[in-house]
Amino acid sequence: MARYQLKLAYDGTEFFGFQRQGNTRTVQKVFETTLKRLGWEENTILFAGRTDTGVHASGQVVVFDLNWNHTNEELKMALNAYLPEDVAVSDVKLTDADFHPRYDALSRVYRYSIYHQQERNPLNDRFAWRIWPELKGEKLHEAAIHLLGSHDFSAFGRPMKPGSSTTRTVLRSEWNPTATGWEYQIEANAFLYHMVRRSVYILVQVAREKMSMEMLLSGINEKAGMRSGLAPARGLNLWQVNYPEGKQVDVELQELNDDVA
Repeated sequence: MARYQLKLAYDGTEFFGFQRQGNTRTVQKVFETTLKRLGWEENTILFAGRTDTGVHASGQVVVFDLNWNHTNEELKMALNAYLPEDVAVSDVKLTDADFHPRYDALSRVYRYSIYHQQERNPLNDRFAWRIWPELKGEKLHEAAIHLLGSHDFSAFGRPMKPGSSTTRTVLRSEWNPTATGWEYQIEANAFLYHMVRRSVYILVQVAREKMSMEMLLSGINEKAGMRSGLAPARGLNLWQVNYPEGKQVDVELQELNDDVA
């Protein structure tokens, strides 16, 4: 029996999130069903983080124990042969018996995509939030900087377990221009439930001048309530998970212990 670690990418549009939920179609359920076709006999896989309904991933980290008498490349090919078209495996490798993709993670990175167009574009709408008129870059940059550092983010989300800490440390918060709009990248040691989508929504409201910078600062520093709202799930991508040296996997994703973005 060996422990395998791999990167999983998926289009979250037709999934009810990552984690198994009864008979609903989730990424975990689909992947575990595929593993059983290869002789897997365990009860559950381990994974780096839970993504919500409609959220995508470029590199979910998945770990499982399996008796496999072939190469890692052959395991990857076998999994991809059975998985549906909206899920794909890459970077299969052996890992330590005690490696846990969630608890060993140092940080996680999410990316959120926005495109500017007056009329909706069905091809872009699957993976991005359409906003018109165009957002002002100066306001986006200024607002994003205020999220950096350790803060009580209770105005931006809630912990999965009632009474748990709502303090998180944001290591990166930046907007980058794309050919069609903007991409937001945020990295933190952990995220509260809906924290990323809530953060994007608030930053967009500031850029639209529908919320003042003072209101944003009040939410960060004083946990004051701000206007309700979430950015659509379709623009969010779990991009990278970072691990301590020696446990780093060649993946592109991120999320933490009890997080759902």
